[in-house]
Amino acid sequence: MKILDHLEEWLITFLMGAATLIVFIAVLHRYSAGYAIPGLQDWLLSINMTWAQELTIIMFVWMAKFGAAYGVRTGIHVGVDVFINRLGKSARGKFIIIGMGAGALFTGIVAIMGATFVWDNGAHYAIFKAIGMNVEELIEGPTTPDLEWPTWIVYSAIPLGSSLMCFRFLQVLVGFVRTGELPHHDHGHVDGLEETPAEEAAQNTEFYNLQDNLHPDEDRPGNAGRKNDTGDRT
Repeated sequence: MKILDHLEEWLITFLMGAATLIVFIAVLHRYSAGYAIPGLQDWLLSINMTWAQELTIIMFVWMAKFGAAYGVRTGIHVGVDVFINRLGKSARGKFIIIGMGAGALFTGIVAIMGATFVWDNGAHYAIFKAIGMNVEELIEGPTTPDLEWPTWIVYSAIPLGSSLMCFRFLQVLVGFVRTGELPHHDHGHVDGLEETPAEEAAQNTEFYNLQDNLHPDEDRPGNAGRKNDTGDRT
């Protein structure tokens, strides 16, 4: 699992960094080519960068598919779980199991349908040709406009990313059944930065929680107030 986790993270990091770099180079090339500098302008205009936009779109699609699987594993997906958290422990657990199972089922169906589409879109032609089988009656499949890559390679992000996401849903589901815990990610935490005790205390907002969804918890620091004439805290 550690190897798969690292491959997932490295792939997302590479796609994000490479796409950002390609966009930067393409924009720099576009504006630099507009300056009438003898020799340099002709050289820049001779460089074809029309493929940059298409490639970055493809890379962001792949990044989104595998990033969704990463989000399931680490618990960073945004969810509206107010109703679920108000249920009892047993009922909450059942709803979480149903939700994880539904996510695995949905992504599994998308993965199967995506694999079928990719296979019919030219993957079968490429695979059969690579192993030396007869491909006379098979369709080679379309290519992308600028890069002229087979589109089945681009669309492979759907079955691969959805399959990984389905696996992550099942992984979280099994982990929840065994331990009763879900992966949690602190959105205020930045990897690589260590917070001092003073910063951790400053970010502690638990004293804003409500004890019974109506009144602040008077036993928590920061909620102690003074009583008015009627005996209520204000």
